[in-house]
Amino acid sequence: MKTAQELKPGNVVVIDSTPIVIQKAELNKSGRNAAVMKFKFRNLLTGGNSEAVYKTDEKFEDIILETKQVSYSYEAGDMYVFMDEEYNQYELSKDDIEEVLKYLEEQMPCEVTFYEGKPISVTAPVKLVREVVYTEPAVRGDTSGKVMKPARLPSGYEILVPAFVEIGEKIEIDTRTDEYVSRVK
Repeated sequence: MKTAQELKPGNVVVIDSTPIVIQKAELNKSGRNAAVMKFKFRNLLTGGNSEAVYKTDEKFEDIILETKQVSYSYEAGDMYVFMDEEYNQYELSKDDIEEVLKYLEEQMPCEVTFYEGKPISVTAPVKLVREVVYTEPAVRGDTSGKVMKPARLPSGYEILVPAFVEIGEKIEIDTRTDEYVSRVK
């Protein structure tokens, strides 16, 4: 059993005897009321999407799922195709891979999660190296504190990086927090 606060995107839980995959989990704290978790999830049996709000201490039955190492192959319409070492292909929709989409590149290693033999979500590696395709030049003299600026990755996603990072440099990113970790030489 997991509490609502422990649930993350990709987790599968049982709600009203129906397996549900969490697509988005957001903690909301308000001044006077108790903290709540706002979830966006997909029903694994019907494929329908829905949203709900639960108290952070509410308990859910967690389901352990099968996972497999794959690499991203190509996009086919609104489906994304991943392939394992035995050349088996798995198609997932944009909704299933929303968290990974911002880093997706051809041949990128990923992990696909299965429920009863059906692929339901993709997880990116914890650390990824990506090239900065565009960022503003650093402003001379702006060295007070931790100065950050936006930098665009090849996928079009923007991430905050320190002022010293230049166009063409490779950076390491933590995919769990979407934060800059270090420069890669």
